[in-house]
Amino acid sequence: MCETCGCSIPDHNHPTPADEHTVEVLTGLMDANDHAAGHNREHFNRTGTLVINLMSSPGSGKTQLLERTAQAMKDRVTMAVIEGDLETENDARRLREQGIRAHQIATGSACHLDAHLVHKALHDFPLEIDGQTTDILFIENVGNLVCPAAFDLGQHVNVVLLSTTEGDDKPAKYPVMFRAADLVVISKADLLPYMDGFKVERAEQSLRGLGVETPTLNTAAGREPDIGAWIAWLEQQLESHRQHHGQAASAA
Repeated sequence: MCETCGCSIPDHNHPTPADEHTVEVLTGLMDANDHAAGHNREHFNRTGTLVINLMSSPGSGKTQLLERTAQAMKDRVTMAVIEGDLETENDARRLREQGIRAHQIATGSACHLDAHLVHKALHDFPLEIDGQTTDILFIENVGNLVCPAAFDLGQHVNVVLLSTTEGDDKPAKYPVMFRAADLVVISKADLLPYMDGFKVERAEQSLRGLGVETPTLNTAAGREPDIGAWIAWLEQQLESHRQHHGQAASAA
């Protein structure tokens, strides 16, 4: 449970005076977070870096997808990752072993990243090194389908992974997260023949039930890698970002 996002408040429907005070404090914290996120976004725009907030439940395949992405784009795109976990540097170390620039944020008891944590990380993890700018920065958020959706980090795009090893009704169960998504990636699609309980069509229907038209695509980053649609989407996003922010970055 987290003290900074409200998930530790015992009863939202019947607040006591103490709860009302907590809500006021949390509102102030969110305002401060949004202010910091604005500063982060200004920094990202100045460097011309496309920033993608990657969210999902634990074990959905975020880190493996990033490994495959770096392999597929290494000759034409510079990429870096900020990793968020409660403890350990396991994922950041794993990415570094693949030659990917990665910085670990250990949140302790916090169930999400916030804009202040990302801002602090950027002091030790510059996006420009020896005159070369990072094209894409992935922020791999803490594995959680609830709290990360509430915090603006300064990112340009939200991507949510939905693994075939999870239920295809996750969008209906976690609507805030999936409404915040600019793209839903159905990961571990190579397992679909073995997952009788997961149907892509049902997942898409569950998503449409939220009243959004968020696009979906399938990826398989495991033993049978198939991430072509994902790479094409990234390239499209990067090109669009460069068209909108490239001139500003050059002028800066």
